[in-house]
This record gives sequence, C-alpha cells and structure tokens, in this order.
Amino acid sequence: MSMLHLDSELLRTFLAVVETGNITRAAGIVGRTQSAVSTQIKRLEAAVGSPLFVREARGVRLTRRGDELVADARRIVTLIDETAARLSAPPLDGPVRIGIPEEYGQSVLSRALAAFSKRHHNVEVSARYGCSSDHVAEVRSGGLDLAVVFEWQDFSGGEVLMNDPTVWVTSRALSVHEERPLPIALYEDEAWCRDFALRSLRRRGIDYRIAYRSDTCGGLKLAVQSGLAVAPISRSNIAPDCRELTEADGFGDIDQSNVVLHRNPASTSAAVDGMVDAIREAFQTMRRT
Repeated sequence: MSMLHLDSELLRTFLAVVETGNITRAAGIVGRTQSAVSTQIKRLEAAVGSPLFVREARGVRLTRRGDELVADARRIVTLIDETAARLSAPPLDGPVRIGIPEEYGQSVLSRALAAFSKRHHNVEVSARYGCSSDHVAEVRSGGLDLAVVFEWQDFSGGEVLMNDPTVWVTSRALSVHEERPLPIALYEDEAWCRDFALRSLRRRGIDYRIAYRSDTCGGLKLAVQSGLAVAPISRSNIAPDCRELTEADGFGDIDQSNVVLHRNPASTSAAVDGMVDAIREAFQTMRRT
C-alpha cells in the first residue's frame, strides 16, 4: 500500500477555501489566482482519492471526506508554523524569575514552561510558590521579574489573566458538608480566612470548626479528598473526585478573585517577554478547557 504524501501548501489552500467557502476569496488570502487555487484543490483531491468540495452556484461546501480532513490539516499547518517560528527565533538566554500560586504549578506553569523551553533552550528559569502579597512585594523590589497573583480586593493595574472565584469544595463520595459544626480546612493566611472564608460561613449561618490548616492548596485538597473537611479552593483547581458547594447546597462563592500578572518594569529582556507570552497562552488554554 503506497503512503499518502500531503503538501503543506495544498493544505493551506484547502483551509483558505474552507474558511471562505469560495474559491475566489480563498485566492485573495493565499495570494494566488483563482485558477491556481482550483488546480491546487484538484491536486489535493487526487492525492486523497476523493472529492473534498461540492461546487455550488455561490461557492463550495465540504464533502464528508473534506470535513474529515479539516482538523488534521489545521494540526499539520499549525505544527509547521510553530516549528518555523521556533527555528527562526533568535536564541534567548539569561534568568527569568517567576512567582506563582502553588495551585497553578501543574495546570499552568508546567504548560507554559513546556512551550517556552521548546523555543528557548538557554534560559534559566526559577519559580517560587508562595503568598500573593509577598510576590507582589518582590516584583516591586526587584526580587522577581514576574508574578502571577490572586487579587480579591484593591485591584491593581496588572494584567488580568482570568477570573477564578474561590468556592467551598467537598468530596463527591462523602457528605462531610452536611455535618454540623462543619469541619473546615483553611490556609494559614489568617487575614484572608477571616475576611472571606469564615465570613462567608457566618453570613449563611453555618456553624463550623477548624479541622485542618495548610499553607498550600495541595494540603487543602488532601483534607477534602480524605473526607476530613471541606475547604476553600479556586474553582479551576477542584479535583475530579471533589465538587463545588453551590447556592443549592447552602454555600456559594467565597470571593471573586482575579488572577493577575505583574511584571517588574526593569525586567525588559526578550526572555521575560517570551515567558509572559507563554504564561498568557497557558491561561488562555486553561480557560478554553
């Protein structure tokens, strides 16, 4: 059986026709004549052994085989473009120092580092997990180049990456949220717990007891998954075996946290620019999933 060879330029032309639904408009996008586009589509159809479009009075529409090709064509073209950009980009070096909440280490930072390292092999990246207020102070003092932080009040002029409210979370398998007094797990941050988490319970008239404390989101997740307590966790970080306690359960949002990117104005290197782009893209991807 012979192997099918697909020309990436034919795939680009194919996608232009898909997006416009018209040979003439597609020709304008790819910078070719209408007859050249028609010829390329015929070559692609010959390669796959099946018609990709049905010609109609006002344009074209995909056949079933053409519809099957769209996703693969987009993946191939995107991979080629990313590879070309990576190979043509000037190599970056130097340090990039990041502060980020621990709960975004796996979901965001790992994705950002993977994308960044493919393009820039010589950059030394250091990451610190910790309190948002500490990281903002370090950005201002020059100890960090970038900081991703939670802001639930006194919003700054930083770049808002997403809104990620904190909610009460319980185990799916256990009904610990029905116990009274309610066993809760809290962060060590006394001010936030007092002003937001505990106030939200008092506002709803829920009697509680503190069963566990931790300085990390991972610690709070452990308390919830084990059935020890319910805990305040950002909505994007709820574990699969846990669930949010909603208004229907008698709870609801604790705060309306924004996730905000701060940058040290003195950190002007291309490496820092590249990391900003990678972090921004990682959050955009997380919002779509």
